[in-house]
Amino acid sequence: MCTLRPDGSPHVTPVWFVHLHDTWWICSERPNAKLRNVSADPRVSLHLEDGDHPVVAEGRAIVHRTGYPVDVVSAFRVKYGWDIDTPESVLYEVPVTKWLLSGEAQ
Repeated sequence: MCTLRPDGSPHVTPVWFVHLHDTWWICSERPNAKLRNVSADPRVSLHLEDGDHPVVAEGRAIVHRTGYPVDVVSAFRVKYGWDIDTPESVLYEVPVTKWLLSGEAQ
């Protein structure tokens, strides 16, 4: 996930995610630079690559500190074997506002 630092420069980090309801859900521990950056400027981009089909999605992250959707918690448990609903976790909800597929705007 790419966030913006206070000086406008990019901050890129690998993330663990699930995709549900046309929305990317990303979990991380807090505190961290990603949370500080998104709290100041919610614009983010995500890049996924499988070797043949690169995908870039842009959106505005919404930060959840508690009350995570049950289906999202379940999806993380199934995909990674984790319980993300902990006091140390933060959940980012990123509805996509723009898709870039194979370098073409969608």
